[in-house]
Amino acid sequence: MAELSPRLAAVLEALPLREGLRVLEVGCGPGALARAMAERVGATGSVLGIDRSPTAIQAAERVSDHGSLDFRVAAIERFRLMGRERPFDLVVAIRVGALDGRQPELEAEALARLASATVPGASVYIDRGDPLTAIPLH
Repeated sequence: MAELSPRLAAVLEALPLREGLRVLEVGCGPGALARAMAERVGATGSVLGIDRSPTAIQAAERVSDHGSLDFRVAAIERFRLMGRERPFDLVVAIRVGALDGRQPELEAEALARLASATVPGASVYIDRGDPLTAIPLH
């Protein structure tokens, strides 16, 4: 596994990750945190990293070597589960403009999309705290 920056390492340690969770990372960039989370959720869990940038997703896919890890080009305000994709247990979003509080209408749409793609009781973990703030989705 690649070395995480101190900031992402703190985020990883703050997340309530465990074997078997389905995790959605919004704004995954080149996928460093997604890869680390995939290690934590193990073979019975999975991580989907999404980013609106095709370039970021291409970079993430080039270094993806974990079977329970996938990447997809998607903007959070338009995100939907695909086909028979199961809802997610946990969402993490670090430095995501749609969830930084500056655009309330965009944030409301993004949170509604996340709520429809997660299990009851799921939360989204956002970098508004030290290091994270959990926002309940349901």
